[in-house]
Amino acid sequence: MAGLGALRRARYLAERAAAVSPSRLRQYASQAQKTTAKSQVRLIADMLWCSVRYEIAFQDYVDWDIHLLRRDERPTWMTHPKSNHLAQRYNDPSHRQRFANKLEFDREFDAFIGREWLDVRSASVDEVREFVERHGKVMAKVPDSLGGKGIGSRTAADIDDWSAFRDELVAGRQFLLEQFLVQHPVMASLNPSSVNTLRIITWFDGSEVSVLARVLKCGNGGDIDNFSSGGMYTMLDEAGVAHYAAFDGESDTFAVHPGSGTSIVGFEVPRFAEAVALADRLARIVPEIPYVGWDIAITPDGPVVIEGNYNTGVFQTKPSVSGVRTGLLPHYRDTIGF
Repeated sequence: MAGLGALRRARYLAERAAAVSPSRLRQYASQAQKTTAKSQVRLIADMLWCSVRYEIAFQDYVDWDIHLLRRDERPTWMTHPKSNHLAQRYNDPSHRQRFANKLEFDREFDAFIGREWLDVRSASVDEVREFVERHGKVMAKVPDSLGGKGIGSRTAADIDDWSAFRDELVAGRQFLLEQFLVQHPVMASLNPSSVNTLRIITWFDGSEVSVLARVLKCGNGGDIDNFSSGGMYTMLDEAGVAHYAAFDGESDTFAVHPGSGTSIVGFEVPRFAEAVALADRLARIVPEIPYVGWDIAITPDGPVVIEGNYNTGVFQTKPSVSGVRTGLLPHYRDTIGF
């Protein structure tokens, strides 16, 4: 078995090295150099080693300052490859589409999404116009997009030709229109241009729901708060309080939001207990998908679900801003039992 494991890791290294260009590796190393004086050559060699030894993706290596950690600390970090293993092992393939397609998700979880939605493909031009004008502002989404790609806001006042607008949506595969959510004013104080959400990652064992991670995500001037689209995140404690600065995909850190001036350190999410209770309820609806990352928004009337991610990303504190040098892998193992 040990030989098979070594071969699998060697193949993984070869695949990772082939998939990433030398310039991209240098870019990762350059990001890591924000917190260390190590050379790029040394950092790249360490990234490649960690991808084999610990299944740490290159972005993971940078995000969680793996280059700063001791040998005994590195194995404690949950990683995206490990998370993918969990999703592939436990989340039933025949039910994943209920989460992967945003239209199907809205149908499945309609009672919990807190907004109206429209399938553009089955709607007439007049129905599209009525929907957008009634709400004033909507979100247009590619149903099977990842990382916030193909998602953006549209305003009724900016649309002159409704037939052309519908054609544009269909051509761009933005088949889903959703009412733009009005978020709780405390959440809006972080970044008013996007709905700033929570990612609550849960595990359902058939009886009890356990929370694996609690995350505060916020945008930075754009329509969405996704980490891969310019947003940032920080971790929350059990009461929904952020104790550490947020960071983005470029490893820039923010104790105070650069756009709004709102302090991220010490930020307390309103109605957080209700959001956790909602995640518990949601996690029981499709037991065939026990491992889910829920994106939850806080509105003035309470929490609502934006989407559920059956192949959720991984979120952990950043050692260089938090001083926390151990990751969440032991918690995942104790909870799930792998």
